[in-house]
Amino acid sequence: MDLVQLNNIAIKAALSAGKVIQEYMNEDVSVEKKEGGASYASQVVTAVDRKCEAAIFAHLLPTCHEFDLALLSEETEDNGSRFEEDFFWCIDPMDGTLAFINKHPGFSVSIALIAKNGTPYIGVVFDPSTDTLYHAIKGNGAFKNGSPWEIKHTNNHLTYVTDRKLKDTPRAAEIEGLLNKNVEKLSLNGIKEVAGAGAVLNAIFVLENGPACMLKFPKKENGGGSIWDFAATACIYQELGLPATNFEGGRLDLNRKDGTFMNQEGIFYANLNYKQEEY
Repeated sequence: MDLVQLNNIAIKAALSAGKVIQEYMNEDVSVEKKEGGASYASQVVTAVDRKCEAAIFAHLLPTCHEFDLALLSEETEDNGSRFEEDFFWCIDPMDGTLAFINKHPGFSVSIALIAKNGTPYIGVVFDPSTDTLYHAIKGNGAFKNGSPWEIKHTNNHLTYVTDRKLKDTPRAAEIEGLLNKNVEKLSLNGIKEVAGAGAVLNAIFVLENGPACMLKFPKKENGGGSIWDFAATACIYQELGLPATNFEGGRLDLNRKDGTFMNQEGIFYANLNYKQEEY
């Protein structure tokens, strides 16, 4: 299996979906509800999400037949094929639908190739608002707009990246305590919050605004993002040598047997300049 060839196809698919999004970015679109997690953001879908998925499928479905790949996509029912084939495409046709509806930058296209054991091999993210493409191939590095991506820390504060503002987040005091622990360890001047994007671009914003992190506590109720929210960026972080783990610092299970939600694990993505200790 040629990972570079599959990566190039995934990039074409992501750019194709990105063009669909760009056509509708300034339009008012009708919003439907679907079955999702506990949050409103996980329950909204638009015709644009489905058009993006169709654009991606046009590129990826032929590879499923040619290379015996399974497929998992947010807007299509999970058929369990990801447990049968050695690899599967993991697709979020438009992550951050709520941001898109609100015309707030923070939506993106995310495509990953994941092994049956949950290891990410390809990660592709396209940000239609800035025309920026990020991608990584296992063992081959991470790239931004086709050039090797070097992460630089330019801030003297810790950036906390989150889907909802800290004041509106359960267990906010605990999160603030963890953030302040990092501020002290890195001798930084406080915390700056970046809120409102989908999970995929939140992970990218952590990389673009270092030192930075995003986290979610494990919880019982469905939610906390799904496999497709973290698959592509997990590959990018892997290639940058940065942690994209569950909350306890363990390996993210990107091929969960009990469904696609990640709430049981929590997540921790970090772009810090010291070896992160487990909490």
